[in-house]
Amino acid sequence: MSIDYNKHYQGCVDAVKSEGRYRIFANLERKVGDFPRAIYRKPDGSSKEVTIWCNNDYLGMGQHPKVLAAAREALENSGAGAGGTRNISGTTRYVVELEQSVADLHNKEAGLVMSSGYVANEGALGTLGKLLPDCAFFSDELNHASMIHGMRDSKQQKFIYRHNDVEHLESLLRSVDIDRPKIIVFESVYSMEGDIAPIKEIADLADKYNAMTYLDEVHAVGLYGSRGGGIADERGLMDRIDVIEGTFGKGYGAMGGFITANAALIDAVRSYSSSFIFTTALPPVVLAAARAAVEHLKVSSVERARVRENVKLFKSMLSDAGLPFMAGESHIVPLVVGDALCCKEVTDILMNDYNIYVQPINYPTVPRGTARLRLTATAAHSTEDVEFMVNSLQKLWAGHSALSAVA
Repeated sequence: MSIDYNKHYQGCVDAVKSEGRYRIFANLERKVGDFPRAIYRKPDGSSKEVTIWCNNDYLGMGQHPKVLAAAREALENSGAGAGGTRNISGTTRYVVELEQSVADLHNKEAGLVMSSGYVANEGALGTLGKLLPDCAFFSDELNHASMIHGMRDSKQQKFIYRHNDVEHLESLLRSVDIDRPKIIVFESVYSMEGDIAPIKEIADLADKYNAMTYLDEVHAVGLYGSRGGGIADERGLMDRIDVIEGTFGKGYGAMGGFITANAALIDAVRSYSSSFIFTTALPPVVLAAARAAVEHLKVSSVERARVRENVKLFKSMLSDAGLPFMAGESHIVPLVVGDALCCKEVTDILMNDYNIYVQPINYPTVPRGTARLRLTATAAHSTEDVEFMVNSLQKLWAGHSALSAVA
């Protein structure tokens, strides 16, 4: 009996559609100098201007003059591509300088740049686990898929502790031999909840139970700390963390990921990680842009202050409007809808009627029944943008019976 492969895969897609989880990618063209505005190109060929409310370019560094100038210079000097993997021909001066920059950012001996934050987590955790005989991972239950991927690839035992629950974490640590190698893996800012990890308490447990610490700061680098080092920087805890992982694709407005740690650990990942060894290096234009953003935010606090002002205003207005957002400590504002189909309907109305672009967040990114809008008031949004967004959401919630029940 022959297999109809196309029919099978179409059935898989249809199942996603029936659950309201099918994602349609909006064709957007960001406008330099006018972000968060963008041109939305519709399937019928027409277009219109929209305001983006789900972008990770939190500080607007993707259009900063210093970043653009560095990118242009690198493009003119070295061309478009890297020319190969880092091991063959892709180690340019741009990546060397960027690694020095992030090592300095986190007060670590060395840094290693990879092609994305996902690859950095997957490659680093998979390698660190493999190189530690009988290693045990202790992972927050809401850790990112890239971290889960890395720990799984290591083929080492993993203990999952309840989200940000240090008592549960300690009970799991206590259950393992004190002399067994251990790595506690967690994030600083959890992007789907908008909350922040108890970093000091976790570091204290690591000291008590002889464990390494691995902290994902992807949603925090650039935004927190006197020089943008992240939450650990802001709280004076960077020296308590063994490995700090970050990205250039969010607060820094570029692309790529990195880890920082002591020189021996970085060299071990560089020497053993397949994700690093066999991946073409990032192009000079991206590396130069990332370094310009990192260096600028080490000395400028203007962008961070602007985000704080916008987020404070946004949360205050949402609260006054009685809208059901998750009031975490961070700059990320999840607005809970619940049903995936309803969440998709909300985002469609925002795009069609209000020219506001938000992508619905649903399973498997978040648990079933907890679909939400993940809203970000960036440094580039104006007060008028914030007011218009809240007023639009308030009208939507007031006029939709299913949403009114959520509020």
